[in-house]
Amino acid sequence: MSKTWKIAGINFDHMHMGDLLRRVHEHPRAELVGICDETPARMQSAVGAFDIPAERVFTDYRACLEKTRPDLVILCPAAAEHGLWTKRVAEHDVHIMVEKPFAASLAEADEMIAAQRAKEKLLAINWPTRWSACYITMKRLIDEGAIGEVLNVHHYGGNRGPLFHRADKEECHPTAAEKQASWFYKKDRGGGSLLDYAGYGATLGTWFLDGRKPIEVTCTMDSPEGLEVDEHSVTVCRYAHGLSTIQTRWGTFSDPWIHQPQPKCGFVVCGTRGTISAYDYANHLRLQSPERPEGFELPVDAVRAPFEDPIQYLLSVLEGGEFERGPLHPEIARIGQQIVDSAALSAREKRTVPLVV
Repeated sequence: MSKTWKIAGINFDHMHMGDLLRRVHEHPRAELVGICDETPARMQSAVGAFDIPAERVFTDYRACLEKTRPDLVILCPAAAEHGLWTKRVAEHDVHIMVEKPFAASLAEADEMIAAQRAKEKLLAINWPTRWSACYITMKRLIDEGAIGEVLNVHHYGGNRGPLFHRADKEECHPTAAEKQASWFYKKDRGGGSLLDYAGYGATLGTWFLDGRKPIEVTCTMDSPEGLEVDEHSVTVCRYAHGLSTIQTRWGTFSDPWIHQPQPKCGFVVCGTRGTISAYDYANHLRLQSPERPEGFELPVDAVRAPFEDPIQYLLSVLEGGEFERGPLHPEIARIGQQIVDSAALSAREKRTVPLVV
């Protein structure tokens, strides 16, 4: 008989916790044994949505871990606290999945890797767009040589802002005071569009580039008056084979899951024999080839288990499946973090910098 995996969700700083708990709730071999946050009000939506009994709701993470003894813990803290919470939870000998970004710095990411390696437990970093059918299809086409060798990856990522939606993409309208109070807008907690979104382009871009690293990085950002952090950044990565770009934007005209803004949120990948474009939530890609330089559309692949969502995937890994060298793997995600760190350094010093190592 298949094992039922015990899963706990700790720290509700990021609204994606609700989306991830829904995946746990719906998985036939997963049991949501506990949730924990220091602020009970932040857990109430999940308690109601998943009918979580009071004895499984905690405000002390130690009590949560000791009483529920989970196999896997989902962490959704503020970006600058990923290392802190990973090290805290690692002491309890559990597998850990951290919601994006990897960390607020490369040093912090390395501490997270070391903490889990010491316990011989899995560490995964979830990037929600990794499960999008369009990007799964894009990766397949790249691996099959549809555009030859990849030369350039261009990503535009963002939305109206992190406070315009809650779990399950429930729309809301933040006040100026809420914006000022949110960790997303606090520099010392890892706020800003660069840290929030550049990791998507850097990490999935590294996946598309089969793990190749840039030589140097140049970044500029815009921080509106009155804010501690940026809401718009543009990064250029120079590789031995060419240039790639990453653009992050809080303040798009519309949210891409409702109406794609302009520029569209997504990826354009250029190779020696063609190009592929794919945009968030799209049901098709566009491909150019030597035979059809005018371009044509391809439907996205049907996504099948275990690649439908991160919980399904990680449980398959824990059951003996391959932990692929993809965006969730620390090896690829660390390269993404190198790029983000380099971009942040470049923006601060207003110069091109070598890739941070």
